[in-house]
Amino acid sequence: MHRLLFAAAVALPLLLGASASAQFQGLNLGGKKSQKKPDKKKEDGKKGEAAAGEEAPAQKDAASEDGLALPKLELGAPPAEPKKEEKKEEKKERKAAPRQAAVKEAPPADRAKLDTSLSLFKAEKYEEAALAAFDVLQDPALGSLHQEARFQMAKALYRLGLYHSALGQLSLVLSAGEQDPFFKPALEWLFFISHKTVNETVILDEIARYANVRFPEKFQNEFRYLLARYHVVRGRALDQVEQRQEADRSFGEVKRLVLLIPREDPFYPRARYLEALAWFRENSETGFKRAVESFKDVVRLTRPAPGKRADAAKIDQSLREIAFMQLARTHYGHRQNRSALYYYGKVERGSGPWLESLFEASWANYRIGQYEQALGNLVTLSSPFFRDEYFPEALILKAVIYYENCRYRESAVILDEFERIYQPVYAELDSLLQKDLEATAYYEVLSDVQRRNRRGIQPSGTDKVLERVLNLALSDKDLHKTNESILELEAEMDAYGKRGDGFRFSGLARDMAEQLKGQRAVLMKKAGLMARGKLESERVALKRLLNNGLRIKFETTSKEKEFLEASLQADGKVDLVRDYRYSVAVADDQLYWPYEGEYWRDELGTYQYTLTKGCRDRARPTGKVE
Repeated sequence: MHRLLFAAAVALPLLLGASASAQFQGLNLGGKKSQKKPDKKKEDGKKGEAAAGEEAPAQKDAASEDGLALPKLELGAPPAEPKKEEKKEEKKERKAAPRQAAVKEAPPADRAKLDTSLSLFKAEKYEEAALAAFDVLQDPALGSLHQEARFQMAKALYRLGLYHSALGQLSLVLSAGEQDPFFKPALEWLFFISHKTVNETVILDEIARYANVRFPEKFQNEFRYLLARYHVVRGRALDQVEQRQEADRSFGEVKRLVLLIPREDPFYPRARYLEALAWFRENSETGFKRAVESFKDVVRLTRPAPGKRADAAKIDQSLREIAFMQLARTHYGHRQNRSALYYYGKVERGSGPWLESLFEASWANYRIGQYEQALGNLVTLSSPFFRDEYFPEALILKAVIYYENCRYRESAVILDEFERIYQPVYAELDSLLQKDLEATAYYEVLSDVQRRNRRGIQPSGTDKVLERVLNLALSDKDLHKTNESILELEAEMDAYGKRGDGFRFSGLARDMAEQLKGQRAVLMKKAGLMARGKLESERVALKRLLNNGLRIKFETTSKEKEFLEASLQADGKVDLVRDYRYSVAVADDQLYWPYEGEYWRDELGTYQYTLTKGCRDRARPTGKVE
C-alpha cells in the first residue's frame, strides 16, 4: 500500500522543465544548465554575467564542464537590441583609434570613405556605416585603412545585433597580432559580444588563442575565469583520449588561474567551482577533501543576500544548486551515503536538478536500507507531471528493492515491464546507429525532434520513449550549446533578409551570408558527431540496463524456485514473507494523508511508499550504514 507524507507549509511552485536522466555507476549524471538572458548592463567595462550551469561530475569520471570536445567557436542567444548606454565605451574607442593608427596615417583624400563610415556610425545609421566600411575593404588602394575599416564594420554589425558576423570580423582583426593598433580594442569587443550571447563560451577559442596577452584591467578577472573554463574543457577532452600528462597541465592551469581572482570578485564563485572540478578529477583522498571544501565555499559564496541584482541572484542560485548536487555526488562516490542524502535534500524543490536529486537520492536511500523513502521518490518520478522524463534505471532500482524484501513475484513483474518498454527502444537506437549516416544526418534526426516539439506533435508507443531519448541527447550540455549556436546562426542569416534593400542586396550581405553558411556547416558537422556520440552512449547504457535486468530476473527466478521447493518439503509451512510492522506517525509540522492514485503538485517529492510485508528484519537496515 502507498502512504503519503508531506509538509503542511506552503509548497514552492513546481518548475516542470526537462531534466536529463541521471544514473549512477557508469551512466550520465550531468546537470542542466539555465539559460542566460541578454545582459542589460552597460558595456563600458563592467563585467558581464557568465552562465553558471556547468555539468556535474559522475561518480568516477572527470567532471563535465562544457562537454567532451575542445571548444569551437560557438555563439549563443538571439540578438538583443543595442543599448544606448554602451556608447560610453565606443566614444573612448573613437578617440583612441585614430591616434593608435597614426603609424599608418593615410592621406586625407584616402580617408574620406572611412570618415564617412565614422560619421554615419555617430549618427546611429549603422547599416550605412557598415556598408561604407565595407567599400573601403573592397578598394586595394586603401590597404593601409583596411584594419581600421574592418574594426569599424565589426562595431556597426554589432550595433545591428549581428553578433556572429561581428565576431568573424573581430577575429580577422585580432589575427594581425598584438602589434596591430586595433588589437586591444578588438579584444575588448570580444567581451561585449560574449555579454550578448547565451553564454560566454562564444569567445573561449579566441581567449585561449591570446592567453599570453595582457587583457585590459577591467576584464582581467573575467578573462582568467574564461581561460580556466577553457582548460577544464580541454583537460576533459585530453582525458578522453588518455593524454593524461597534457590533461594534468590543463587542470593545473585551472588551479593557478583561480588563485589570481580576488575573492570579492563576481567571477570568483564560478572560478571556485571550476577549481573544485579540477580537484575532484584527481580521484584521491586529498582531491576529495579539497573538492568538498571548494564546493562548500561555492555554497557559502552564493548564499542569498538582500540587495543583490536579480540577474546576479539568478546565476548565484543556479550555481548554488549544482554545487549542492556535486557535494552529494562526491560523498556518494565515497560511500558516505548519509552526507550525500543531506546535500541532495538541499537542492531546491522545483529547480532544474531537483528531479535528478530525487532519483540519485533513491540510490543512497537504498544503500542504507531506507526502502520506503527510495520507493517514495520513484512515485514522484512516475507522476504524470514528469511523463516526458527519461529515468529507465528507476524500474531496475524498484525491482531490486522488491527482490531484497523477498517479493520475487512483484520484482519479476517490474522487470517484465522494463523489458516491454525499453527493449524496442534499444532496437530502434541500434538500428539508427547501424545505418552509419553522415554526421550532419544525425543532427537532422534531432532537428526533426525539435520541429515536432515546437508544433506540439506527440508520438505514441515506442516512438514516444525513443523521443525522450532523443530529447535527452539534445539536453547534453555541449550538444545543446552547439544546437543553440546553429539556431542563432540561422536567425542571423534570416535577419539580413529583413533589412532594407540597399543592405540586404549588398556585397556585404552576400559576404556575410557565405561566412555564416560556412560557420553553420562546421557547427552542424560538430553537432552531428556529438549527437551520434550521445546516442551511442545511451545505447550502451540501455544495453547494460537490459543485461542487468536479465541477471536480476535470473536471480529472482532462482530464489522463487528455492522458496517453492522449501515450502513443498515443509508441507507449505515455510513462512518466507511476513507482515511488517509500520507506523503512520509523522512530525508535528507534517500531515499524514493516504495516497489513492491522484497526484498533486504540492505533494511531489514527499511520498513514502510503505512496504507492508517482506523477509527483512525491520529492526535494522539491510544496507551498510555509512
